[in-house]
Amino acid sequence: MGADEVLATVRASGLLQRGQPVVAMLSGGRDSVCLLDLAVRFCGPEHVGALHLNYGLREEADGDERHCVQLCKRLGVELEVVRASRAPAPAGGARRSGPEPSGNLQAWAREVRYAEAERLAQKRDALIAAGHTASDQVETILYRLAASPGRRALLGMPASEGRLIRPLLHVTREQTGAYCQERGLRWRDDSSNEDQRYARTRVRHDLVAALRAVHPAAQANVLRTAELLRAETELLDALVSEELGGRGSITLERLEALPAALARMVVVRLAEDAAGAYVPQAGERVEELIELSRRGGRHELHLGGHAGAVIEGGVLEMVRLPARAPRESRGDARD
Repeated sequence: MGADEVLATVRASGLLQRGQPVVAMLSGGRDSVCLLDLAVRFCGPEHVGALHLNYGLREEADGDERHCVQLCKRLGVELEVVRASRAPAPAGGARRSGPEPSGNLQAWAREVRYAEAERLAQKRDALIAAGHTASDQVETILYRLAASPGRRALLGMPASEGRLIRPLLHVTREQTGAYCQERGLRWRDDSSNEDQRYARTRVRHDLVAALRAVHPAAQANVLRTAELLRAETELLDALVSEELGGRGSITLERLEALPAALARMVVVRLAEDAAGAYVPQAGERVEELIELSRRGGRHELHLGGHAGAVIEGGVLEMVRLPARAPRESRGDARD
């Protein structure tokens, strides 16, 4: 797939439109450089802003920043650089953001990155464009499948959610590189992408490579499966919404009468609404919840994450629990 094919693929997504204000998240890597150039071509340079985060965690971080500055000057795009490192804030120029890193470093970096993108997008009344590719999608699905249960692990990242758009989800990493080469665009390689301490690196270099060795269409088949499941999930979610009818609770008698699969989805939905995040393990506690209800009285049960179940008078409700101390992890969630 050459530059023209990439252009046609992104055009077909309909996510980048002429005159649409967009904030492109720019790391300096091939995917984000490709994304920025496409945003300029589709939306117009006057409607595109770029955001670069310099975490100061790698020796090449300042070089990445300089590269992004030069690229944006070349493309006529306004760039905002945010320093989010442990170093003191610079006397002038780049903005410093974020607390000290704690727990999972990559999760912290992601939180800072998206918070800054949301701030800038609100300021510009713009969408946020992320450079996630089809290659990232496959890695995300495989990582989530290994790390957590539930059908959502197989859905991958949506092309659009709120302000966030992912125009490159049908373009592979190899194709973004070919696009940049054909367009004469240089990029910077992130050395941490080769760090085997991170789960995503192992997924990319070991698991994806093994699947390709099993079947050359493995990556395409994973992507197509995710697309089919996402469409089917819309139907399943509608069934759950119909069952709850807008209520934030359900009687245990009704829960017990539901088919097992639907009962699991109802409990997961209630837990998700209360916690503000997906809690797939909550669906595995249906029998336990029903048994507690049979005992009578009031019962409370932690379902995972921030979700807690309260059973009283034969009714199940969910509450949001306070955050627990972060746990060190090498898991890498790119989205």
